[in-house]
Amino acid sequence: MREEIIAVLDQLEEVLVQHAHPELAAGMKAYMKQKFDYIGIQKPLRVQITKPFLKQLNDLKADPSEILRFCWAKHEREWQYVGMDYALKAKKLWKADWLTTLEYCITHKSWWDTVDALAVHGVGGWLQDRSELRVLTVERWRHSEALWLERTAILFQLMYKKETDAALLADLCLQFAHSKEFFIQKAMGWALRQYARTNSIWVRDFVATHPLPKLTQREALKHQKT
Repeated sequence: MREEIIAVLDQLEEVLVQHAHPELAAGMKAYMKQKFDYIGIQKPLRVQITKPFLKQLNDLKADPSEILRFCWAKHEREWQYVGMDYALKAKKLWKADWLTTLEYCITHKSWWDTVDALAVHGVGGWLQDRSELRVLTVERWRHSEALWLERTAILFQLMYKKETDAALLADLCLQFAHSKEFFIQKAMGWALRQYARTNSIWVRDFVATHPLPKLTQREALKHQKT
């Protein structure tokens, strides 16, 4: 990583430490079921104080993959959020290793707060215009027996609207229809509910004619008129 980029990250770390709030950190850790330690900086303040540093990184054309991996190596959870704040918006700087980096981050320090953003805005953005890679990637992830890669395979089309591959969505839901995993059942319902904004009839018919988990059904039809 270039020296000027390291300098920006060092300055950013100083500012984050200055805003440490142990009491808030304890509450944030508890909310995340004690999975991660926090500095104690809530999102509105984090966005405010990191904005000028992220702009500097963008001006320096910092590699999004390098920034994500740097932030994933940090202990406190805010660093992962900062990495995503930068990398997921720096689309013009995404390179050939982007998907590899995303898979690494999805499978390390994994929880819904990072996985969902990486799935929808990272993987979804990268695979949308790469049909061959999309087929190969989804096929590998759906059979990986890795929870967060399976969830990503279900969620990555969330923002595709009319470009959603409904046949793929249906196939994934049928594959995982008997899953007892909360995060899989919820993901299927979320994906179906989102697609219902584009094709509500298809979703209603699909849910009515296939044996999906109750949670998935409720989530899928949440905003459907009865």
